[in-house]
Amino acid sequence: MNFAEKFKHTLFEVNDKTFADSSLAAFDYQYHSCHIFKSYCDYLHRTPKTVKNLSEIPFLPIDFFKNHAIKSGKWNENKIFQSSGTTSSRRSKHFVKDLDYYHLAAKKIFEDQFGPLSNYKIVAILPSYQSQGDSSLISMVDYFMEYSHPGSGYFLNEDIDQVMKDSNQKLVIGVSYALLDVADRSQKIENAIIMETGGMKGRRKEMTRTELHDSLQRGFGVDAIWSEYGMTELNSQGYGKHGFFKFPSWAKCLIRDINDPFSYQNTGKTGGINIIDLANIDTCCFIETKDLGRVTGDNFEVLGRFDNSDIRGCNLMI
Repeated sequence: MNFAEKFKHTLFEVNDKTFADSSLAAFDYQYHSCHIFKSYCDYLHRTPKTVKNLSEIPFLPIDFFKNHAIKSGKWNENKIFQSSGTTSSRRSKHFVKDLDYYHLAAKKIFEDQFGPLSNYKIVAILPSYQSQGDSSLISMVDYFMEYSHPGSGYFLNEDIDQVMKDSNQKLVIGVSYALLDVADRSQKIENAIIMETGGMKGRRKEMTRTELHDSLQRGFGVDAIWSEYGMTELNSQGYGKHGFFKFPSWAKCLIRDINDPFSYQNTGKTGGINIIDLANIDTCCFIETKDLGRVTGDNFEVLGRFDNSDIRGCNLMI
């Protein structure tokens, strides 16, 4: 068993005390096994010999996933996820070595937060993702439905009125514009988690997450809206209410200074989001995103996008 496979077998055991050491071990492995990442690190003069703590690890700019097959080691992909993107932009590609591993991690993250999937009827309202294909979100939801309550499925806006009246515990997960379409019809719902994945897809005007959640709360008659933070380039997801996300123990959000990528902001300060996702051991665990955010305690917020960045389908823009 090679390093990556051993690493994956202990992934769920990572905690606050072991996170830094696990991250440095992953950096050492990926520096030597991912030629794109190594070239980038060498350009910055950052190597395993010189990097001694998390703040010194280079984070690969997310645009590299648009132009390169990011792999650590030599292997044939089991699946290629593509970002939703736009018709005028190049889509990111995430080469997945082991789709079962992706699903296993996603299921654990969800159930640690919300309990067994068998407790839920999943009502998925994700027309844009279904039509585009190769979506990591659709793959995750498909897998979740294998373990969820009978009657789970994908629904169009006009088909879900009866489902909303179902007395079973429900997970209603949808792209923002589609959820708003349903909420506008005053679809009051009981015994449900409403979860938005972001994205107006040009169907509605952009709005802040607070505005979106206020509209959805009024329309569905619920006390809170949940959000999912995920992206094509990550194997892990974050969940949270009121726009505050939390990652599993093996992933972490760091906030970099906008003007100095190797300087990190204190809690509560706004900057660029860097993500360590140790579940990405087969690709790259260290990703510099184009999202703006801030960390508060164990949670993080996504506040918008850098200027001139593509609007990513899985997040809102302020």
